[in-house]
Amino acid sequence: QPFPNAIRPFVPITSYSNDVSYDGSYSYAYTTGDGQQQQAQGYLKNAGLKDLEAQSVQGSYSYTSPEGQLITVTYIADENGFRAEGAHLPTPPPIPEAIQKSLALIAQTQPVSAQFNAAYNQPRFHQTGHVPSASGHNYNRYDIKLISDSLSSTSADGYRAKDAHRKHN
Repeated sequence: QPFPNAIRPFVPITSYSNDVSYDGSYSYAYTTGDGQQQQAQGYLKNAGLKDLEAQSVQGSYSYTSPEGQLITVTYIADENGFRAEGAHLPTPPPIPEAIQKSLALIAQTQPVSAQFNAAYNQPRFHQTGHVPSASGHNYNRYDIKLISDSLSSTSADGYRAKDAHRKHN
């Protein structure tokens, strides 16, 4: 059917509100004749701080499923993503008691360090130049100077990146 909505009955909007402010915040709500409802509020977090601005929205919507069940979803969408809750949504099974005890014991005996180690943020290699191939073709190859001799890679033609800095510098 090219127009599936054409066979559905008209559903009127029975209530509607919409408010938009100059600061970017807003709210809206509506209800339809078949019982659907939706409402949401949004605002800009950290307005004016270029790298910290984030839109934040929270709201809910409801409708009746084809099985006759009322479905209600509440949600929050912000810099942490979209998070929805509803009685109809699946939930993970509970964590068994033995595993909960093990996790608690691990947390007590091995505290996690929250310190940042700058060494993990350093590049592990440096690329320079290009190496012509033995066949005379100029392929874009790079010498790779590795920080650690324990790191190496070999291309399909046997070119060892580990040794490149020794042969071509």
